[in-house]
Amino acid sequence: MRPFDDAAQILFGKPADDLDETERDVLLHSREGRILSQDRNVAYQSKQSVGERIADGIARVGGSWAFIIGFLVFLVLWTVVNTIVLSREAFDPYPFIFLNLVLSMLAALQAPIIMMSQNRQAARDRFEASKDYEVNLKAEIELMALHHKIDTHFLDEIAALKSEVLRLQDVLRQN
Repeated sequence: MRPFDDAAQILFGKPADDLDETERDVLLHSREGRILSQDRNVAYQSKQSVGERIADGIARVGGSWAFIIGFLVFLVLWTVVNTIVLSREAFDPYPFIFLNLVLSMLAALQAPIIMMSQNRQAARDRFEASKDYEVNLKAEIELMALHHKIDTHFLDEIAALKSEVLRLQDVLRQN
């Protein structure tokens, strides 16, 4: 595994044993010529539990204009039904104590679910940043390898031209 050690020292400035998992994976992908990038949505969603997906769905609905407008319609209907339609026998007369209870319970449940979703979004951002780092690191390694190939090619060309010039000089001296 000596070439791996040399590549680690040249590319990262440290021995292969000191590479972290990301650097090791990137170096292996680069050496094997495999593609490193992947669909981040699929990769991230495969790690989510059913509960996390449900919480994200609730947060997505609860933070939408459709929910806000729908909830405003519900509040207006509740108010109209309990003040005008059922003026004598309203099940929740003004000041709408039952409605306040329902709203408090909804807020008590919705707030932590949205916070969980925000925490997962932060985790997703970190996941995407790590994938960006991996792809950028591999691109940098590939660019360095390409520069090395070009430099080697130019050095070979220069050596060939130098030997041709020396050969021509010898031919001219002999004539």
